[in-house]
Amino acid sequence: LFPPGFQVAPETKAVMKWLRSIPFVLSASLHGGELVVTYPYDYSRHPMEEKMFSPTPDEKMFKMLAKAYADAHPVISDRSELRCGGNFVKRGGIINGAEWYSFTGGMADFNYLHTNCFEVTVEVGCEKFPLEEELFTIWHENRDALLNYMEMVHRGIKGIVSDKFGNPIKNARISVRGIQHDVTTGN
Repeated sequence: LFPPGFQVAPETKAVMKWLRSIPFVLSASLHGGELVVTYPYDYSRHPMEEKMFSPTPDEKMFKMLAKAYADAHPVISDRSELRCGGNFVKRGGIINGAEWYSFTGGMADFNYLHTNCFEVTVEVGCEKFPLEEELFTIWHENRDALLNYMEMVHRGIKGIVSDKFGNPIKNARISVRGIQHDVTTGN
């Protein structure tokens, strides 16, 4: 996941350890500087290629998750191409991360490859570093979209994997035919 010589910050290592210890299934990373929702992979399958579509085996699920956020956001869902994020209007306010720009070491890719957690990246506003007085508006623009996204945790397969005595089986691998990405059960 990381290139040779790449240094992982202590706080990043702590989050990685946390993610492996608790069976999270859904997360979002909030950034500033644009209005769009991106989904994995963020790192192109062909590292020399910039802006190259790089889907995961769960492409359909990631698109559905990203759309759940984008469609509930009043500005991202606005069809005007003359606004910040307007260049993503024809894509419905979402894009595969590597197709926008490829980078290594992203948490969304890590989560997908090393945990059961599906993560999207939400660019919450046009300003990379918004002023304090802009935060209230940004919060209100994103609140319902965040709630809509969180409700997506109820989508997909749910249940308990148990032995013949009804005891839960820890770390059982679950495979879905046609999707080359397994998940494991929690505690």
